[in-house]
Amino acid sequence: MNKLFPSAAKALEGVVKDGQLLAVGGFGLCGIPEALIEALKDSQAKNLTVISNNAGVDGFGLGKLLETRQIKKMISSYVGENKEFERQYLAGELELEFTPQGTLAEKLRSGGAGIPAFFTKTGVGTMVAEGKELREFDGEMSLTAKSMSWSVRWCLTSRWSRRTGPTSPATCSSA
Repeated sequence: MNKLFPSAAKALEGVVKDGQLLAVGGFGLCGIPEALIEALKDSQAKNLTVISNNAGVDGFGLGKLLETRQIKKMISSYVGENKEFERQYLAGELELEFTPQGTLAEKLRSGGAGIPAFFTKTGVGTMVAEGKELREFDGEMSLTAKSMSWSVRWCLTSRWSRRTGPTSPATCSSA
């Protein structure tokens, strides 16, 4: 399968649909797939659930998709610098699944490996544990974390090989 496209808009043709679950790479505002986010904005796909460690900022990154109200739910570990996110969340217009950073990374990794769930100590005794199965291992409590599978995942890389994929550091894998 050729994963090289002449533009971000062409890469999204026939791939992005309303209601999808998208995993978007980057850390904070670094390494985010800006061109793909802009093309997604232009596609007008809506009711999206987005997995990303952050929600962008006003006017940049995923903040652009929040401004156009294309995101219905964020699964994130950090949301602190986006006023539009805050407004929508407090008004009940945006769902949030707040997930600790390490747990978020493991949910994505294990989902990609076909592992349905795992146990973690992170979040035990907090609201993160509400409604989750708890188990004791070696005298310490852990909670069940369900792995995540996604429809589309995006990365930013400076070079791509048709044979091997990213040849320079990439923020995530692409599929």
